[in-house]
Parts: sequence; C-alpha cells; structure tokens
Amino acid sequence: MTLANVITLVKPDDWHVHLRDGDMLRMALPWSARVFGRAIVMPNLDPPVTTAARAAAYRDRIRRVLPGGSGFEPLMTCFLTDETEPKDIAQGFAEGIVMAVKMYPARSTTNAAAGVTDVRRVSRVLERMQAIGMPLLIHGEVADPETDVFDREKAFIDRVLVQLRADFPALRIVLEHITTAQAVDYVQDAAGPIGATITAHHLMINRNAMFAGGIRPHMYCLPVAKREGHRLALRKAATSGDPRFFLGTDSAPHLVQDKESACGCAGVFTAPVALELYAQVFEEERALDRLEAFASLNGARFYGLPPNTETVTLEQSPWQPPELLPVGEADHVRVFCPEGKARWRLLEPAA
Repeated sequence: MTLANVITLVKPDDWHVHLRDGDMLRMALPWSARVFGRAIVMPNLDPPVTTAARAAAYRDRIRRVLPGGSGFEPLMTCFLTDETEPKDIAQGFAEGIVMAVKMYPARSTTNAAAGVTDVRRVSRVLERMQAIGMPLLIHGEVADPETDVFDREKAFIDRVLVQLRADFPALRIVLEHITTAQAVDYVQDAAGPIGATITAHHLMINRNAMFAGGIRPHMYCLPVAKREGHRLALRKAATSGDPRFFLGTDSAPHLVQDKESACGCAGVFTAPVALELYAQVFEEERALDRLEAFASLNGARFYGLPPNTETVTLEQSPWQPPELLPVGEADHVRVFCPEGKARWRLLEPAA
C-alpha cells in the first residue's frame, strides 16, 4: 500500500550485512532484527568463518543475543580461501547451515587477508557450488596496488569476473555492493544467474563526501564511493524494477576510535536507518511503488526463498537518528545519516 506519506511493504531482507561479534554484535543485531526478516551475514570476522562448523557456531552466537520474540533469521556464509574444501561447503549447504560462500580477493577489505589469491586455486569449490546451485557472493575488486582504488571494481569485472563466468556459466553469483555504472551495465546485460546488491550509502553519496571540508573518515567504505555519474547509474538501477538488483546494506560498524585513527577502517553503519534512507532515495526518484520489489521480493526470488509474510510500514515524518551508539562500556559507533535527519520513519507495530 502506498499513500502520499505512508508506505506498507512486505517485510524486507538484508542480503549483505556485517553483524560482527561480541559487544559489537550485541549493539548491531537489534537494529537489523528490528526491520529485516532475514539477512545474509558476512563471514569476515577475525578469524574468519571459513568452515561450516564455524558458521554454525557463529549462527548460535547470533541467535543467543537476538531480542526476545524476534523472528529474525541469520543466513550464514563461509569465507572462501585457497584451502577451502568443496566437501565441507557442500555438506554445510545440504544441512542448511551455510546459504552461500563469500569470495574476497585477498586483502581487498576488512579482515580479508586470508581471501582468494587466484580464482584458479578455488576452481574445485566453484565446480561443486555450480553443481549444487550454491550462490557465490563476490566482493568485486582487484586488490593489487598498481590499480587505482577508484578503478578496482571495473578492473575486477574485466580481469576476473568475465572469465570466471565463462568457466562456470551456471554458477549463481551475486556481485556485492556495486558502485559503478560498469557494474550496473554488466549485471543488466549478462546472461545467466547473476544479481547485485546496492547499498543505501552508495545511492546517497559520491566520492566528494569523503573530502567535504577535510577528511571525513565516517564516509569511507570499501568499495569507495565513486563519481556522481556512477551514483546516478546506481539510483537508476535500484529504482528500475529490474529483478537482478536488490537490497544489501553492507552495514559495517567500526568503533569511532578505529575510524578516526591514522589508518581508519573502511565501512559505514547504516542499520539503524537503512530502510528509511532507501525510502528517501526511491521517493526522490519517484519510484516508491518499486521499493517493495527491491527491498522485499527480488533478493528472496534470487535465493529461492519465499517472501516474508509480515509487513512493515514507513511514514514520511522527519526524525533524527542517534548520532552515536554505545558499544560495551566506553566505546561508540557513529550512525551514517548524511543529512543528519531521515525523512521517513519506520512505524513500530502496535503492541
């Protein structure tokens, strides 16, 4: 249902989120569970979640700290390494422990040092995944220092993804958190089972945001925001109704002290306001009638899952999200909200 200032959606899912562990998990999880029915949980902990057994243990830790009465379902992933065993991955998939495998090129982002050094080294895993229909989720950037940081997504498509998909044409692939017009074009034009997630922050900021009046570490993420033309291409794709594009927040909390250090961490924390920011973008693009497909239907269809049965309602009512959220006794995480206020508010269900 869409009225002038109210929209009701099938309960959405987050197809890419970082929940972390320990105190950070206890802070971040309730914000995702508040609005999303399910979420694909990233495995780049320290140490990473590299086996089905570690994924099951991490799922247990998440479930133990879920708010009471929450129906939120964490969908687990395994971190792909050069040493990953196809049998372990396939067994975890068959037993419903692991939904997908995440491929990080080595050293491409937070806690990715153990990532894949060469796709040829994981060909046996990819062959098995293709055979059983298990999705591969890709952080699509090359990580070599010779490639400009703003060109790394395009370079990955040209150097790695095209050949990977030629070698494994039936492999189900999600190109995660795309940031460029080239990625939009590739996903739209490619044959076969491929989709892409798009974050709220890449729809809202371009690379200038990192340098507005000085260095803005809380606008720094990986992949980095790109030029304005790329942002506009992402907005067009997200709001197009194309079923290959779906919601993935890439919400990634870091302590303020780690973001503002001499070597600040990449990642922004959008979970407390993510759906509200997506609604703002779709409103600005005059596409609120397509928000439900992007947020609630396209991803579920790609993963072969039914849509959620519950609904959520948003109202056009400006409010100020929390600026800082406590983690443990003395630390904090900053919430991403570039305008300081959100224009849409999630209405809590009646008690």
